[in-house]
Amino acid sequence: MEIWLNPACSKCRSAAELLDGAGAEYTVRRYLDDPPGEAEIAAVLERLGLEPWEITRTGEPVAADLGIASWPRGTGDRSRWIAVLAAHPALIQRPIITADDGRTVVGRSPEAVRSVLPEA
Repeated sequence: MEIWLNPACSKCRSAAELLDGAGAEYTVRRYLDDPPGEAEIAAVLERLGLEPWEITRTGEPVAADLGIASWPRGTGDRSRWIAVLAAHPALIQRPIITADDGRTVVGRSPEAVRSVLPEA
């Protein structure tokens, strides 16, 4: 299992605490230090079944600087959104957890984090 996190993020710390409490083995990816590329982001989006704008933190200052709120959100616009997430990883919702079997969630709630834990 891998978790993309930012140590300053309270939801990331909560997710890691829940994983630790469940005895889960996982690798931490400090994605701000080791940002994912466009292909990796596209693969994660496919596993999540989401569009890139659905995991974009539009409240970040860089989002305002880029005018992201007014960007179109259609199939033809996906590559632009993915490129901006790769260039500015702080825009990626967090934490993103990928289980060994490929199930991936944005672990913003305890239920989401538990959903990728192996069955006991």
